Amino acid sequence: GVMSTSQRVKLLRCENLTLGYEGRPVVTGVDFDVHAGDYLCIVGENGSGKTPLMKTILGLISPLKGKVRAMGGLRREEIGYLPQQTLAQRDFPASVREVVLSGCLNQNGLRPWYTREQKRTAAQAMERLGIAPINRACYRELSGGQQQRALLARALCAANKLLLLDEPAAGLDPHITEELYSLIQTLNRDGLTIVMITHDMRAASSFAS
Repeated sequence: GVMSTSQRVKLLRCENLTLGYEGRPVVTGVDFDVHAGDYLCIVGENGSGKTPLMKTILGLISPLKGKVRAMGGLRREEIGYLPQQTLAQRDFPASVREVVLSGCLNQNGLRPWYTREQKRTAAQAMERLGIAPINRACYRELSGGQQQRALLARALCAANKLLLLDEPAAGLDPHITEELYSLIQTLNRDGLTIVMITHDMRAASSFAS
């Protein structure tokens, strides 16, 4: 069963955040903790500050007020991120394996090659997400669902504790969406902490802890 909150390690604390665009506050007084094993869904209207919240957690932007603290030994580089897909990304001319491996880059500094360990990590991520058989396929020729699996595997390569997902099912048909959600749920049951932005209330109520 689910461990009670008191037994679980706190990974992240968001304290009294004010978030906004170009200095204009959109949302104020955001306070919450993320514990290891959580599946947290952030639901809200467009423009309500969901993406800035995620970018603040990642340290890509600073909050207008308040702070985000990584805790429980969590390091920023252990946080994986699956941003919203853009059309340009969908046309990326690389193999699935290259896309997944590129997730290791943020651990490499500027080294242009991959270690054996990283190649193993990438292979395991592709295995877990069921895309090992298509690792040589060209990313731009994949279906939307396969592309999301590749990007999910890429995020897993980058991080092994906490995964941030921004509308991961955007633009996918209902059947593929279900598959993707059940995959994410499996990752969560296997011990990965998930923070997901979604406008899909049904998904949020089915999957969020």
